[in-house]
Amino acid sequence: MDWLDLLWHVAGFVAPALVLAPAMVLASRFWGKKAASLAWPAQAAINFIVCVAVLAAGVVLSGHDGRMLTYAALVLASAACQAWLTRRR
Repeated sequence: MDWLDLLWHVAGFVAPALVLAPAMVLASRFWGKKAASLAWPAQAAINFIVCVAVLAAGVVLSGHDGRMLTYAALVLASAACQAWLTRRR
């Protein structure tokens, strides 16, 4: 595998996290309170880190990428992280 293939594999791996993290912040702006202490890019970055960690844990635990259980855990972890970010002072 050359460097370009590795880049595409990593990009495909983190793509769900890259889409879900800012979408979760945007959705919380419409349905919840805004977090007073953090700007939206910081919230998206924290959500992105949590999402990538969940995806990595899914690969380690199941042995494969793209399992539906991993994606369900991804959504739940991102929602819990965003709820924590909007409720903290």
